[in-house]
Amino acid sequence: MIVVNLDVMMAKRKISLTELAERVDLTPANLSIFKTGKARAVRFSTLDRICKALDCQPADLLEYRPVETTDD
Repeated sequence: MIVVNLDVMMAKRKISLTELAERVDLTPANLSIFKTGKARAVRFSTLDRICKALDCQPADLLEYRPVETTDD
């Protein structure tokens, strides 16, 4: 499972969703979809703009966590 840590980076940089949306030229609604992990895809150009605005790496925003399964 891919976990989006955008909210963590926004808190570290003390930036609001509205301000970040303006900086990266996205609607707050679309940025919120990404932030909550509900996005099914993200363009590299969008990821690039977010990383530039937050001065971070893609790995600061996206994290892989294996899904634990139970065998019945």
